[in-house]
Amino acid sequence: MKKCFNIKILGQELSVLSDSGEEHVANVVKYVSGKVEEAGKSYNNFNSLNIAILAALNIADEYIKYKGVNENICNHLEDRSEELIKLISEIR
Repeated sequence: MKKCFNIKILGQELSVLSDSGEEHVANVVKYVSGKVEEAGKSYNNFNSLNIAILAALNIADEYIKYKGVNENICNHLEDRSEELIKLISEIR
C-alpha cells in the first residue's frame, strides 16, 4: 500500500507516494539532495530548474553505468553456471 511522504528538495516541498518505507524514502531524498547540491556547486549561476536537470542527468549517468556493470556480472555468472553444469554433466 502506498504511503504519502512530504519531502523538500531545492527548497520545493512535495508530496510523494511510495510503497517503500520512511527510511528508504529518506535515503532517496538524501541522495538526490546531495546530487542537487553537487550540481549547484559546479554551476552556481544556474537557476533551480537547470540544477535539477543537471542532477537528473548525473543520476541517469550513474544508473546507466551501474546497469551495465550489473548486466556484465549477470552474464559472467550465467556463463560460469553453464560451464559448471556442463562439468557436472560430464562427471555423471
